[in-house]
Amino acid sequence: MLAAAACGGQAGKVQPRQTPLAAVQPATPTTPPTLSPSPSPSPSPAAAAAQSHVFVIVMENRSYSQALAGRYASQLAKDYGVATNYHGITHPSLPNYLAMTSGSTWGISDDAFHNLPAGGLGTQLTKAGVPWRAYMEGMSNGCFRSGYPYALKHNPFAYYGSACPAEVVPFNGFASDMASPDVPRFVWITPGLCNDGHDCSTAVADGWLAKTVPMILATSAWKDGGVLFITWDEGEDSANSVLTLVIHPHPQVHLSNQSYNHYSLLAAIEDSLGVSRLGVAARASPMADLMASNPG
Repeated sequence: MLAAAACGGQAGKVQPRQTPLAAVQPATPTTPPTLSPSPSPSPSPAAAAAQSHVFVIVMENRSYSQALAGRYASQLAKDYGVATNYHGITHPSLPNYLAMTSGSTWGISDDAFHNLPAGGLGTQLTKAGVPWRAYMEGMSNGCFRSGYPYALKHNPFAYYGSACPAEVVPFNGFASDMASPDVPRFVWITPGLCNDGHDCSTAVADGWLAKTVPMILATSAWKDGGVLFITWDEGEDSANSVLTLVIHPHPQVHLSNQSYNHYSLLAAIEDSLGVSRLGVAARASPMADLMASNPG
């Protein structure tokens, strides 16, 4: 399993340092019939109250009940919003990460590197003038040459246009950035392969959340109308159920049994930041019940 963290060479010519589970071959993916080759924004996304800042943490490989076995995750579930009927899109990891950031799996069913067209959520935010940053734990030598515990397959932003955006940075600077007054409006966090639960226990991953989440909740960016989403990429049961937490001040709804998935997450992110929805997110529910806040 550790070999799946393999990283390659320069963008467009990715050569793995290790052998991943699926051979790394830059290839144009086959797009399923229901998806357009290049997901385009919806011209009129559903209206939603804009959030000042949006934070996303993506954990790994736990079904709903398994993720709730973590003491800290369980406490967050008691205090904030929980999507109790939320599911991953598919297996393995990569297509789920692409679904969260482009509204499409691009027909990909492996964790290999694929040359995708330029675009996705990061490009969309940049074009809209929305400051964003994606923190990758363990990334020490760029998107394509960093070793363990970084995993390229958990960095979807590098796939669009086979490039490493300047906004994708190592996790080392996260704490100091959260302590500054200039927190980007969109913050994505990918833990390393141990701390996300991929290679280590639920207790280890839960302990990492217990150290990281309070740094976000202490920021004025979150306190002043911000929202933090914590989700798991895929579940380990037949339903592909995953825990997704919607954490914002004064939640109106603590439990929702509405059917949601990673396209719903993307819809909620894009609606919150005031940009149009990409791909299948255009017709997904943006988790409006869990996003609602009580006055004051």
